[in-house]
Amino acid sequence: MGKSERSLAFIRIHIAVLLFGFTAIFGELIHLSALVLVWWRVLITSISLLFFVQLGKIIKELPRELLWKYVWIGSLTGLHWLTFFGAIKLSNASLTLICLSTTSFMTSLIEPLIIKRKWDHTEIITGSLMIPGMMLVVNNIDLSYLTGMLVGLLSALIAVIFSILNKKYIDRADPYTISFIELTSGWMTISIILLGIILWNGVPQPFVPATGLEWLWIIILALVCTTFAQILTLKSLKQLTTFTVNLTINLEPVYGILLAALLLKEHHQLNGMFYAGAAIIFLSVFIYPVIQAYQSKPKLN
Repeated sequence: MGKSERSLAFIRIHIAVLLFGFTAIFGELIHLSALVLVWWRVLITSISLLFFVQLGKIIKELPRELLWKYVWIGSLTGLHWLTFFGAIKLSNASLTLICLSTTSFMTSLIEPLIIKRKWDHTEIITGSLMIPGMMLVVNNIDLSYLTGMLVGLLSALIAVIFSILNKKYIDRADPYTISFIELTSGWMTISIILLGIILWNGVPQPFVPATGLEWLWIIILALVCTTFAQILTLKSLKQLTTFTVNLTINLEPVYGILLAALLLKEHHQLNGMFYAGAAIIFLSVFIYPVIQAYQSKPKLN
């Protein structure tokens, strides 16, 4: 692999992570409920992925047991997005992204239970370093944001579970097929929830974006920040190691909070101690990959 190809791969993954960071921003700019917003986003994204898969081939060749596993994972993905945008609506983009950064610590506790491996004490110790950071964040937010923070942590927990399951079954089909099945089943799950709310309480208002600008935001959110960002990530994986890609993806909350401060002026809502707690959390996120890389180096005799 040439140096130029590797450089291009780095550019792709950083662009993808930056686009992921915009997700929370659009969550505040679009004036729809979290449920309706996610419904539109996943619908448009699923339709766009039809250009990358052969639907008939999926139905004919994919084993039914495996298909249902991807459907289950996709349902979890839909619930993650629902709680993610719900947390933004209940608090703000910055706090929600802080909650999302706890996934590494949650993974260190949950992954051994799901894939039946030994506990990694390095993961647990480095992950637990974020606890003081979370305490600073909790102690320095408005009480009205507390519900949003709890929903954000629930969103992070769901993200951890579906990520672990995805890793377990990622080699059983191509990434485009997996993405299509999971996004479509996520949309169906959200549609069932939406239908229940409609039957119980009527159609959520507003159900359709009120302005052409909001339509534009939703289309960008679906096509650019979801479909396009996912394709860039997949392409970068061909040249970069999984470690390098995952380390870069850890920058999503950093990009997101900086974007929220720049575009939404959220730094006026949050004090210095909040950002001190955020810095501790980000430090704990980055410490483990660095230690892991150091431990994997061959020892000289």
